Amino acid sequence: MIKKKVIMLGSFAVGKTSLVQRYVNSIFSEKYQTTIGVKIDQKKVDVDGEDVNLLIWDIHGEDDYQKINPTYLVGTSGCFLVIDGTRKASMEVGIELISLATKIAPLAKIIILINKFDLKEEWDITDGDIEHLKEMGYEVFLTSAKENHSVDDAFSNLAIKMLNS
Repeated sequence: MIKKKVIMLGSFAVGKTSLVQRYVNSIFSEKYQTTIGVKIDQKKVDVDGEDVNLLIWDIHGEDDYQKINPTYLVGTSGCFLVIDGTRKASMEVGIELISLATKIAPLAKIIILINKFDLKEEWDITDGDIEHLKEMGYEVFLTSAKENHSVDDAFSNLAIKMLNS
């Protein structure tokens, strides 16, 4: 069985843990729980007939008080950069985190998730912002952990990218 390390990066409270819990355990909780350090989950998936064990590292959110430990990124095959659609500042933090990720894990596949699609009418992220991210070469998924919108598709897409690299 092939093992692939996937990291969840983003600012605080963007929904990284909720996305992981929705994908791995098919659950969503309204209660906010801050991730301290890193929490590792795993899920076995089939990618084109190949068994793949995704080791999903849910890393604490980056903010003014807590920076991402670069050693968490070592050995990463895939990365989700999670942005909160209702907080444009989370996109700016995210772009900085992409720079860190590409420096430490230059071969990692990166997909951007703009989360909280269920709150689309409250988004600060514009269609222009999304187009800019795509023009930078990133695949972008609009997700909602709450409504399970595009969560499985995003993880499946990343698994395929990692296996085919």
